[in-house]
Amino acid sequence: MKSTSPLGNPGVALLFLACPLLVMLRCTASKTDNGNVAETDPERCMRHHFVDTISHPLYKCNSKMVLLARCEGRCNQASRSEPVISFSPILKQPFRSTCHCCRPHTSKLKAVRLRCTGGTRVTATYRYILSCNCEECS
Repeated sequence: MKSTSPLGNPGVALLFLACPLLVMLRCTASKTDNGNVAETDPERCMRHHFVDTISHPLYKCNSKMVLLARCEGRCNQASRSEPVISFSPILKQPFRSTCHCCRPHTSKLKAVRLRCTGGTRVTATYRYILSCNCEECS
């Protein structure tokens, strides 16, 4: 006679027990082996959307609400400053520094037309961020 689990399939009960544990482990790990921020880390460098109102600073125009994006988050590459060795008595740049910042990687140009008093129209342009990366700061 066969023994069966209450769910009818012994493998199903094991799957239900193991999956929540795997999800918890995946969410708590925030760094990869090479020190980079893991993709599951909610504080990693990534694009965030927000809504803002565009209005002309001088003309009386109807304002428009637009969806914008910004890059925000942390980069786990270490920042470092070290002295520069020189044989000159004047050091213009006494230190060499490296750091990484969360910056736009790709973006596209967008435009919004505002209708102003008297029937005139003005166009506001901005860059819409498509993706963000940790890149060396300049």
